[in-house]
Amino acid sequence: MAPSNSLILLLSSCSFFFLLVVARNEFTVDTNQQEAAHHYHTLKQSSFLPSSICNPSTKGDKKKGILEVVHKHGPCSKFSEDNVKPLTIEEVFTHDQSRVDSIRAKLTFKKDQKDTLGKKATVPSKSGSTIGSGNYIITCGLGTPKKHLSLIFDTGSDLTWTQCQPCARSCYKQQEPIFAPSASTTYTNISCTSSECSGLSTATGNTPSCSSSTCVYGIQYGDQSFSVGFFGKEKLTLTSKDVIDNFYFGCGQNNQGLFGGAAGLLGLGRDKLSIVSQTAAKYGQVFSYCLPSRASSTGFLTFGSAASNNVKYTPILDQQGGSFYDLDLNAIFVGGKKLAISPSVFKSSGTIIDSGTVITRLPSTAYAALSKEFKAQMTQYPLTKALSILDTCYDFTNYPTVNVPKISILWGGNTVMNIASSGIFYANDIDQVCLAFAGNSDDSSVGILGNTQQKTIEVVYDVKGGKVGFASGGCA
Repeated sequence: MAPSNSLILLLSSCSFFFLLVVARNEFTVDTNQQEAAHHYHTLKQSSFLPSSICNPSTKGDKKKGILEVVHKHGPCSKFSEDNVKPLTIEEVFTHDQSRVDSIRAKLTFKKDQKDTLGKKATVPSKSGSTIGSGNYIITCGLGTPKKHLSLIFDTGSDLTWTQCQPCARSCYKQQEPIFAPSASTTYTNISCTSSECSGLSTATGNTPSCSSSTCVYGIQYGDQSFSVGFFGKEKLTLTSKDVIDNFYFGCGQNNQGLFGGAAGLLGLGRDKLSIVSQTAAKYGQVFSYCLPSRASSTGFLTFGSAASNNVKYTPILDQQGGSFYDLDLNAIFVGGKKLAISPSVFKSSGTIIDSGTVITRLPSTAYAALSKEFKAQMTQYPLTKALSILDTCYDFTNYPTVNVPKISILWGGNTVMNIASSGIFYANDIDQVCLAFAGNSDDSSVGILGNTQQKTIEVVYDVKGGKVGFASGGCA
């Protein structure tokens, strides 16, 4: 018997409904996949492991005046393995903690200075600056004729210094020949009575002394490394077209510590003796850098305008005081989800950005929320034992690819910084890959955005404009 028209119509309607449901489900699956792709990185296992081959970044290297930045112990560095022994994981974290402790000591001293309401205060000898593990170096020229020197660059320090002959007391082993001021036609000692000499107190945290009318500086770091010597001025050559005459620096005659073969340090802080302030007329107190994604690649440091055109800025605050770059951290996102952290947590501690601290430190409440949410979005991967201060660690041995939730930070001025995939983890080996954040002991200690989270981002410091900016994809 032939079906009635009404039955045909009913069957057609059911077929259409079934197709609609299937299409809707396919659309939902596709949307979910797109959403997951938007909020997750898909990383190959090999991306967590070091490479022995130098692969220079092709980004950011066309702008004039750029200095190449390399990881001190990576294959792009000229430091040979038999000359400079790389730090162990334990040493990296020990030095990193020394730097963090020293930063806190300096900030505590600044706060105590304010609390004395003008009363006399003595500058502590160990709070002047910090060196940590000094991961990243640049090579510049000093003197006439020019001598090439590899210097650690540091936003947490102000005074630039290098080891100098005749090393009246001692000099540690460095990669290049030690600078000899007597062989330069442009070197001059600075008088004890000069205003620049008295300015060393804030730049180093120590009161300068005098030797035969020549100003003598002294600076000690958190890991007990130190440099003491004559305060002088000299011609500094950054690039062939970027030459700074009469640059004030420390010429170290007694130097000891774990500087890893670097000839000294380039101070990028906010003090009047930092290179940023000394070159204000030339570069407008603007500099930027990009740290490479891996030790096998290269980044850059440049003075003057930013290399990128898509920089988003956040204001520099004066909450902490001193030479550090204090920023307004408002929120953290994991996999597109905003963490439930009260803004008061970040306000009470404050946050600085630092090129020399390796691991980002967060208030304890903020870190607990970050770790919990990160684990919740990584349940498909096995957790493993902690790595020193890093307690959210995974074993990726059996996973050719890994899906990792993206992490973003919201700064004041509604500025979002998207952390690159290379800035999320710190790996000991493939069976111990850890979230590269650590919690402070409480919510009152200052938070620090470390250099791991800054990788591949061009970080722009406009000191005169009172702002710090971020541009993704500055280097590879």
